Amino acid sequence: MSLTSMVIGLEEAGVKFVLIGGLAGIVHGSPRLTNDVDVCHDRDPGNLERLARLLAAWNAYPREFPPGLPWEMDVRTLRAATVLTLQTREGFLDVMAEVAGVGGYAECEAASEWVDFSGHRIRVLGLHALIAAKKAAGRERDLADILTFERILQQRETKNT
Repeated sequence: MSLTSMVIGLEEAGVKFVLIGGLAGIVHGSPRLTNDVDVCHDRDPGNLERLARLLAAWNAYPREFPPGLPWEMDVRTLRAATVLTLQTREGFLDVMAEVAGVGGYAECEAASEWVDFSGHRIRVLGLHALIAAKKAAGRERDLADILTFERILQQRETKNT
């Protein structure tokens, strides 16, 4: 599968999420490649049910766990975790209840914009919030992303004047 098909799978399953991280940056025009999908999800009970069902169908398993350890992908797991870094049969997926520098789903939703994504409308974290998240993460690789996102913002502002 592809990163695109994973995002579409989430949307088609009715999961309420905001696309964040590297793929969100690509949607905004960043040239940096990524090998996973990062989303912030709504913790509403119905949404957790839909997300848990989809992740179980995708055989989601924590990337940092050695193979074969007991693991169950269910609502209880999602409710207990703020961040899950998963490998699935579809690819790598990070599901987050909160994004450092931005907040939970409600804050991410408020800081997002609707975009057309391969014929589907999805929410993608806006550039200002992506910059805040990258600053809060503070990793060295995020510094280059911040500069790229700031350049994209400048280009947009120049076009709009």
